[in-house]
Amino acid sequence: MRRPGSAALDLCNVACGRFDGFWEFNLNPWDTAAGMLIVEEAGGKGSRFDGSPFELDSRETLASNGLVHDALAREFQEIFDGRGFDPLPDPRAYQR
Repeated sequence: MRRPGSAALDLCNVACGRFDGFWEFNLNPWDTAAGMLIVEEAGGKGSRFDGSPFELDSRETLASNGLVHDALAREFQEIFDGRGFDPLPDPRAYQR
C-alpha cells in the first residue's frame, strides 16, 4: 500500500499496472476526473463502491485493472452489509 496523497497519481498507478486497485471516498471531481479517464483508457475499470458507474460527482471512487474489480466491489458490499465483523462490545463492559 502506498499513499502519497494524490488520488490522480494513485489512479495513474492503477492504469500502468503498479497497483491492482484503488479506492477512496470524499474526493472531488478535480481529484479523479483525469485519473479515472486514464484508468479506463488503459483498459481498467472505474465505478462507485457498489459497482454502479462512476460519475464526476461520485463521492466514492473504486478503480482497478479490471480483473479484480468485481471482487473489490463484493468486498465493499460485505463491509456495508456488516458481514464478517464481530459485534461491537457493550460499553457497560468498560465501566468500573
